[in-house]
Amino acid sequence: MSKNLTIAEQLREKYHKTEEVTNLKDMLYRSGDIYRNRTAFKRKNENGEIETVTYEQFKNDVVHLGTSLIEKGFLNKRIAVIGKNSYKWCVSYMAATIVGVVVPIDKELHTDDVINFMNVSQTVCILGDDKNLSSILDNIQKLENPDTEFITFEKNFTSILEVGKKSYENGNTKFDDITIDPDELRILLFTSGTTGSAKGVCLSQRNICSNILSIYGIVKVKRSDLFLSILPLHHTYECTIGFLLPIYSGASVAHCEGLRYIAKNMQEYHPSVILCVPLLLENLHKNIVKNMNKTLPEKYRNSNGENPYSNLPFFMKKIVRNKVKNTLGGRLRVFIVGAAAANPNILSDFRNLKLNTLQGYGLTECAPLVAGNTDFFQRDDSAGLPIPNVEYKIDSPNDEGVGEIIVKGPNVMLGYYEDEEKTKQTIVDGWFHTGDLGKIDENGYLYITGRCKSVIVTKNGKNIYPEEVEYYLNDNPLISEALVLGIHKENDDETYINAQIYPNIQAITEYLKGSVPTKEEIWKVMSDVVSNVNKKLPNYKHIKSFGVRDKEFEKTTTQKVKRYGDNMKVDK
Repeated sequence: MSKNLTIAEQLREKYHKTEEVTNLKDMLYRSGDIYRNRTAFKRKNENGEIETVTYEQFKNDVVHLGTSLIEKGFLNKRIAVIGKNSYKWCVSYMAATIVGVVVPIDKELHTDDVINFMNVSQTVCILGDDKNLSSILDNIQKLENPDTEFITFEKNFTSILEVGKKSYENGNTKFDDITIDPDELRILLFTSGTTGSAKGVCLSQRNICSNILSIYGIVKVKRSDLFLSILPLHHTYECTIGFLLPIYSGASVAHCEGLRYIAKNMQEYHPSVILCVPLLLENLHKNIVKNMNKTLPEKYRNSNGENPYSNLPFFMKKIVRNKVKNTLGGRLRVFIVGAAAANPNILSDFRNLKLNTLQGYGLTECAPLVAGNTDFFQRDDSAGLPIPNVEYKIDSPNDEGVGEIIVKGPNVMLGYYEDEEKTKQTIVDGWFHTGDLGKIDENGYLYITGRCKSVIVTKNGKNIYPEEVEYYLNDNPLISEALVLGIHKENDDETYINAQIYPNIQAITEYLKGSVPTKEEIWKVMSDVVSNVNKKLPNYKHIKSFGVRDKEFEKTTTQKVKRYGDNMKVDK
C-alpha cells in the first residue's frame, strides 16, 4: 500500500503520538505535575557549580513571578523581556505571556530601537539584564510611559519573586485563576530593528503550542534529552524549539554562556540536542576534519585537508565516531539546523558520524516551523516535508515549478501589529504568503530557491531588513536616497551589507562651506556618514562597503525605489 503513497503521505502514518495542549499555562501546569521531580534546567550558581532546577520549582517560580506582576497591576498588559539566554529569561517569558502579552526584544538592538518597541507596544514593565535596562534608563526621557517598571535579573528579580511567593502562600491565587484564550494575542515579536518601519508579528498561544506538537510529532524528544540553548531566545526558532518543546516533553535545558564557551559548555552539560545555524555547524565540521587529519595515522590522512572519514576501514570509523562524540560532550545525538540553508555535504558528513542532522524551514510569522526533515525521512538538500497539521504549496509556479511558498495551518500568525493592510496583503484566504521562492517535488519535499522579499540572510542565519539600515542613511540630510543590498565577495559565501548612496550635493556643499565638492570630498563625507550609521547598529548589520551614485534611483509610479533592475547593480 505504502508503495503508492508519496513520502509526505507515508510520514503522516508515522507521527509520534502527542498529548494536546492549546495554551502555555496548561502546558506549564501539566509538565509541573507529570515531570514534577525531573530536571527542567541545569544552570550555574554564583560559584560556577552546576545545579538543577526541577519542573516543580520552575512552575512555582513562574507562578510566584506572575503573582507579583498581577499585584503590580500588569494583568493583560504588555510586558517586555530582554537579555542573554538564562533561566530567569525563561521564567520571565512564561510569567509574562500568561499574565499579559510578552514582548521578547533582541538584546543586540540599539537602545533607541528597544525604546521604540516599548513605546509602540505600550509596554508597562520590562524584565532583563542590568546591562540592557541601564541603557534604557540612561535614555528614559524617550520612553512614553514614565511609570514603566524595571526588573533587573541581577538586582531586584529575586526579591520580586519572593514577594510573589509570600502572596501566593497567603492565598493570592489570581495567577492560578487566569483563563487563557488560546486564539488571542499573547506574544508580540518585532522582526525589524527599524525605528521608522518596525513590523510586529502577533502570535497566539495556540500558534506556539500547535507548532510544539507538530515538531514533537516528527522529531521525538526523550525525557533524558538535554538541549544546549545557544541561539538567542527572543527569536521564535530557539524559543519554541529550544525552550518550550523540551519543557512540553519533560527534557532539560542548559544555556550556553556565549559562542566562545560552546566547547566548554558541551563538556560541562553533555547535551544530546543542539539547535544551530549553518555557520556553527560548518565551524564544528571544520574542526572535526582538521583534528582527524592531524591525529589519524599518516596513511589515512587527506593531504588536501578534506574529510578522510569515508576512506577509513570499519574499525577506525568506530574509533573516530567515539572520539568526535566525546569532544561534543559524549551524548549528542541530533543537530537541528535552521535560519539559513545548510551545506548538504556537511549534513551528510555528520550523519555518517552517527549524528542526526535535521534541516528545516520556518518564519517568525509561522511560530516558526513550516517544514522539516524528520526522524523517519531525511533529504539533505531539502528543507524537508510539511510538519503535522501544516500545508504549503507554490503560488503561481513558473515552468520549473518555482513560485512563492504559501502556508496554511494553526501556526500562522494572527497578523501584523496595528497594520491591517499589510496583514490583508500577506494572509489571503487563510494562506500566508511567505515572500520566499521555492518548489515542491513529487514526494512533498520543499526546496527553497530564493527570496522575493528583500530580507538579507547572513551565513549564520541573521535576518537583516534593508529598510532598517536605509532608515538611518536616509535620515541624514547629506543623503538624498540610499538602497541597501546583500553582496558576496569572490570565494566567500558570507553575505555582506553594501549601501548604494545618492548624495545630496546641495546639502554637502553647504556642509563643507565651499564650492561644489569634488568626488573625493563626497566620498569622504559619505564615509563619515556610513561610519556614524554603523555606530547605531549591531555588528552583523554594519555596512561593509558602499558606492556613490551620480543619478537618482529608478522608482515605481508610487515613487518607491525599485528593488530590481539597474538599481541592484553594485558600485563598490
